[in-house]
Amino acid sequence: MRTDTGQVIRLADYQPTDFVLERVDLTFELDPTETKVEARLIFHRREGTDPAAPLVLDGDSLALQGLLIDQIELDAERYTATPDRLEVRGLPAAEPFEICVTTIINPEANTQLMGLYRTNGIYCTQCEAEGFRRITYFPDRPDVLALYTVNIIADKQANPLLLSNGNFLGGAGFGPDKHFAAWFDPHPKPSYLFALVAGDLGVVEDTFTTMTGREVALKIYVEHGKEPRAAYAMDALKRSMKWDEERFGREYDLDIFMIVAVSDFNMGAMENKGLNVFNDKYILADPETATDADYANIEAIIAHEYFHNWTGNRITCRDWFQLCLKEGLTVYRDHEFSADQRSRAVKRIAEVRHLRAEQFPEDAGPLAHPVRPTTYREINNFYTTTVYEKGSEVTRMISTILGPDLFKKGMDIYFDRHDGEATTVETFVKCFEDASGRDLGQFSLWYNQAGTPLVTASAEYDAARKTFSLSLEQMIPATPGQPNKSPAHIPLKFALILPNGGIAEPSKVTGATVTDDVLHLVKRKQKVVFSGISARPVLSLNRGFSAPVNLHFPMPVPDLIHIARHDTDLFARWQAITDIALSILTAAARDVRAGQPASCDPALIDTLYAIASDDTLEPAFRAQALLLPTESDIARELGADNDPDAIHAARVAVIAAIASHDPARFVSLYEAMETSGAFSPDAASAGKRALRNCALTYLAHAEASPQRVAAAFAGANNMTELAHALSLLVHAYPDADETRQALETFKDRFQDNALVIDKWFSIQATAPGDAALSRVKALKADPLFNAGNPNRVRSLIGSFAFGNPTGFNRKDGAGYDFLASEILAIDGKNPQLASRLLTSMRSWQSLEATRSAHARAALERIEAASGLSTDVRDIVERMLKA
Repeated sequence: MRTDTGQVIRLADYQPTDFVLERVDLTFELDPTETKVEARLIFHRREGTDPAAPLVLDGDSLALQGLLIDQIELDAERYTATPDRLEVRGLPAAEPFEICVTTIINPEANTQLMGLYRTNGIYCTQCEAEGFRRITYFPDRPDVLALYTVNIIADKQANPLLLSNGNFLGGAGFGPDKHFAAWFDPHPKPSYLFALVAGDLGVVEDTFTTMTGREVALKIYVEHGKEPRAAYAMDALKRSMKWDEERFGREYDLDIFMIVAVSDFNMGAMENKGLNVFNDKYILADPETATDADYANIEAIIAHEYFHNWTGNRITCRDWFQLCLKEGLTVYRDHEFSADQRSRAVKRIAEVRHLRAEQFPEDAGPLAHPVRPTTYREINNFYTTTVYEKGSEVTRMISTILGPDLFKKGMDIYFDRHDGEATTVETFVKCFEDASGRDLGQFSLWYNQAGTPLVTASAEYDAARKTFSLSLEQMIPATPGQPNKSPAHIPLKFALILPNGGIAEPSKVTGATVTDDVLHLVKRKQKVVFSGISARPVLSLNRGFSAPVNLHFPMPVPDLIHIARHDTDLFARWQAITDIALSILTAAARDVRAGQPASCDPALIDTLYAIASDDTLEPAFRAQALLLPTESDIARELGADNDPDAIHAARVAVIAAIASHDPARFVSLYEAMETSGAFSPDAASAGKRALRNCALTYLAHAEASPQRVAAAFAGANNMTELAHALSLLVHAYPDADETRQALETFKDRFQDNALVIDKWFSIQATAPGDAALSRVKALKADPLFNAGNPNRVRSLIGSFAFGNPTGFNRKDGAGYDFLASEILAIDGKNPQLASRLLTSMRSWQSLEATRSAHARAALERIEAASGLSTDVRDIVERMLKA
């Protein structure tokens, strides 16, 4: 199942391997440019396969140095070796045999950061999805599980630390200047979970006692001098381990759990068994350098990678089509963890904001694909928000449909039944069917159909009959390769809110199955009648965002305000405010484009002020309520023919109207939310800082002077407030002396801290307007810009393309042309990074005609380039084909 040639891989073609891999013994003799890898692999032929079938192993840019079968050198006519494939013929028909493969690789030259590479003096691996084949010839697929023993030999002075998966067997000197270490992983794993790290790093150590009383050593390795900044990560790890025991009954299973933080890493983190490798931005934090968002991300990603120990490692994917089985499920688990650690309602709002901003556009564009795809050309391109975030939502819907007790029972069956296996979505769903006795066949369409369902609703109250009727219709739009869709099982949480704010309890429901507070929409059209309703209610539908759908349910503003002020579901209250604001913002965008001034309904202003002043609501929720829909939200609501400049101008005008109505209210709120004493990253303190920053944002739009924001910058004692003030100065007052001074001060203060300087680049790259492009080009020439570091490239180029709608989508097309040049330059060194930057153009067809024509030209320029990687070619061709 090779994907490196760009051939189409199909789920329907899946076949198990002809040979079963029993054991892997690896020996690495580390050298910056000539690392020797010896892989001793024990196979036996799978029963029922062709006795003459050859053994075929995957490679990627490899050179074979040696090949032995049962310690005997193989005759040349019995094998064929190319850089991407090793085929061995004439193997035993029944008994096991050992094949020993020797390769020489160059970690220093590995700019792709896949396989074994060396960065900043540290040897590191990244093998998911298909990086292990860049180390040695191997059956590099997730359904090949085996036990691994790893021996590492390296220079003692340069590499005092030698790590791999599993438990430490021991080590000793190896000649005058070298030493070795041996590791054994007692749990069968696929090659994508292999990890090796060697170098000279500092360590933070702790222990965790499991629920059965075993003591586990915990170690987090970071660059020397950065150990204090790993304290929060260690705390998050221990909380994650305890939570997984209490919530899912999952205990850790090795003697040691290690995390290594590196600065050059394509992903956020990797869950390698017992040895997680992290991008250091998700490990290092202190009040001076990390925002509250950074702390929350560290907590969530530490949890996510740890939770993979059971959902991904102990039970893994049969093939890469099942990627959501580990990623979507584990995202659900880390979301639940964060909700329990912080505010469940605020966490849910943040999840839905992210889903709508990233996954909904993916579902609506040329890169749409099912949660479980059926074909791919390059698997790296399917590490998407659809697989991760929509995959999480699908898991959440199973919990919603079955209820928490049956969901927990189904998860227990899954863990018990499939531990140690590489399995499929079907086996996962079957566990819940067995736990509940319910047929989830229709529900499983969520895994197989792309596109975001549109649910259209209308309601009517009959006072004489005391009935409330609800008409529902679902439609799933056509997506690439899927023109026609079947009705999905959509669980909609609801409440009927009475005029006094109470919740109506119907005496009878006809037309749909209702379990507790969940209405099950299963047909194309359904009419549901609620009887015994004493007064006209306001329907709150899809509470808690129980289903990832677009809901079209026109409601008068008074009804939305009633929900915003009375619903017991805080998410529904936020959604009602968002619906009011989005209607105003889209109308304003249309007015601005037509040359008319933007306006703001006083009802929104009054509602926002009431929420802002309600001290019974936690500050974090009030901050979310005051944050208006983003420019991408407005564009998505408008649909097609979007003008980013008009959208931006309309949003700024509406914010200014809200802020100018009563600036003193925001001054009071800003002052009331000031935190005193030592910085704490806890949820309550973070919520106060979020609301304080939100008030400062409105004041920046209400006041014609940068003085207040500049004073906030000068007086900030934590990165959350410092970075926010700098962002307001750069975005609202780009030419002010205060802004120039703040940028210089920030850079001078933090120039030795790469993660903070990433913020400095990102803040400037997202400043709106046509001038952004020249600013980004100038920043590329800054000595602090490092084109070889993925974090730095994402902070500048990625922030510009993904986070600057007006600057990137210039009407003259210069932003698209710039990105095309950057992608072509990056592609030859790091195809994964290049292809992910390219996805920033996924919604190009929704732009107005002039911009979309320029975007197409830039995409065609990329497509016409010679020597494109499979990663980039796959994305650009899909974008142009749709």
